[in-house]
Amino acid sequence: MPDRALEQVTVDGLLSIALQRNPTLRQSQAHITAETGRAIQAGLYPNPVIRYSAEQIGVGGTAGEFHGGIISQEIVRGGKLQLSRAKYAQRIRVAEALALAQQFRVTNDVQAHFYHALALQRRVALRQELLKSAEDHALSTREAYNMGQANVADIRRANVRLQSSRLDLLAEQNQLNQRTRQLSALAGLELSPQMLAGELDGEPVPLDYQQILESLFQLSPELIAARAKAQSDRITVERELVEPVPNLNVEGGAGYNYEADQTVATAGVSIRLPLYDRNQGTIQQARADLARQWAEIERIEFRLQQDLATQFQNYVTASQHVDQYRTLILPEYKEAYRLTLESYRENRINWSEVLQSQQDYYMARMDYADWLARWRESEVMIDGMLLHGGLNAAPGVPPAGHIDAIAKPR
Repeated sequence: MPDRALEQVTVDGLLSIALQRNPTLRQSQAHITAETGRAIQAGLYPNPVIRYSAEQIGVGGTAGEFHGGIISQEIVRGGKLQLSRAKYAQRIRVAEALALAQQFRVTNDVQAHFYHALALQRRVALRQELLKSAEDHALSTREAYNMGQANVADIRRANVRLQSSRLDLLAEQNQLNQRTRQLSALAGLELSPQMLAGELDGEPVPLDYQQILESLFQLSPELIAARAKAQSDRITVERELVEPVPNLNVEGGAGYNYEADQTVATAGVSIRLPLYDRNQGTIQQARADLARQWAEIERIEFRLQQDLATQFQNYVTASQHVDQYRTLILPEYKEAYRLTLESYRENRINWSEVLQSQQDYYMARMDYADWLARWRESEVMIDGMLLHGGLNAAPGVPPAGHIDAIAKPR
C-alpha cells in the first residue's frame, strides 16, 4: 500500500527517494569498492616464504647433514607494483564516472515518467469533463425524443458517443496507472496517481545545439569513464612491458650441520631468465586493448552526437508546439467554443455543433498536455547527458582479457 506519510510527492521528493532506494546505485558503489580493493591488492608486496629443510637424513647413521629454517623473499623489480596500483587507481576513476552516469539514468527516468504522469492526470481530468458532457447530451437527446424533436437514430448516436467517452476515460486512466507503477519501480516507493503533485506547464527556452554538443563532449560521464579507461589501458601497456624484468628471489637461513657438529648458515639468490617468454603476447594484447579503447572513445562521441540530434529535434519540435498551443491554438479554440455556446443560446445553431466545438477544444488541450510532456522529457534528457535506463544493471569497468584473470591483479 502507498506510504500514508506521503500524501503528496513532488518530483524533487521522488528524486531524493530514488537516489536512496534504487538498487542500481548501490551496484555502482559496489563497483567502486571492488576497484578500490583491486588497487590495494595490486600494489601489495609478495609475502615471504618460511620453510624447514633437512638434508641427507640417515647418511652414516646420522640425523642428516643439515637441519634448519630458511626464509625466502621475492624482490619485485621494474616498478611493477607501482604501475599495477596506478592502473587500478585509474579504474577507480572509471567506476566513479560510471556511477555518476547511472545516477543520471535514474534521475532522468524518474523525471520523464513523472512529467508524463502529470500530463496523463490532466488528460484524465479532461476526459472526465467530456464524459460528463456526453452524459448530458444523451439525457438531452432522450428528452428531445420524448418531445418528438429527435428520432431513434439520434438516441443511438448519443449512446455510442457516451460509451466511447467512457472507454476513452478508461484508457487514459489505465495509462496513468501504468506510468505511476513504472515510476514506483524506479523510485522504490509504491505510489498512487493522486500522490503526484507538480507543475507541467512552463516556457521553453531556445537552445544552442553546438554549445550543448561541446558541453556534452566535456562533461558526459560516459566519455569521462572511457577516457579514464584509456589511461588505465595505457598504464597496462607500461606494466606489461616491464613484466619480463626478472624479479629476484633471495633466501637465507640457519641450522645445524650434524656431520660437522656445528651451527651453519645458508644463503641463495635466484632469478628467472626471460629467454623464451618475454611477455610478448600479452604486450601485443595490451596494445590492442589500448587501440580499441581509443576507438571506443570516438564511437561514444559519434553516438552522443547522434542521440543529441534526436533529442534536440524533439526539444525544438515540442517547444514550437507548446508555444503555438499556448499563444494561439488554445485561445482560438476557447473563443470558438464560447461563440458556439452563445449561438446556441440564441437558437442559431443546434446542440451537436456546440458539442463538436467543445470536443475540438478539449482535444486540443489534451494534445497540449502531450506536447508539454514531450518537451519536458527532451529537456530532461538534454540536461541529463542523454542517459536513460534507470533499472538496467549498473555497468562495471570493462575487463581487459586474461591480463585481469590471474589471482593477483597486475
